[in-house]
Amino acid sequence: QVQLVESGGGLVQPGESLRLSCAVSGSIFVLYSMGWYRQAPGKQRELVASISKSHTPTYADSVKGRFTISRDNANDTVSLQMNSLKSEDTAVYYCNGVDADGLSMFSWGQGTQVTVSS
Repeated sequence: QVQLVESGGGLVQPGESLRLSCAVSGSIFVLYSMGWYRQAPGKQRELVASISKSHTPTYADSVKGRFTISRDNANDTVSLQMNSLKSEDTAVYYCNGVDADGLSMFSWGQGTQVTVSS
């Protein structure tokens, strides 16, 4: 069974940065595209960034140029560097495998809260 453990969230001011990490266990990590999703209060969960098995990244327009996704296949981790944070980035962030349709593949972890507020 795949387990996903997210960390690195916190409270920051607009314009600041955070780096999220996700540890993946129970799967052959290198076989899957991985992604970061987020869910803001009252909104649906959305995919904001994904990275293929060959390390090709894809970003939602709302985070393009500000967020950078990366993966470490040796340590089964996926990270999200978030710069120039905005209040609208406030959400719970989750990592998960991503299938060809952009849908999540595994059960969700607990997520990590990111709050951007002055």
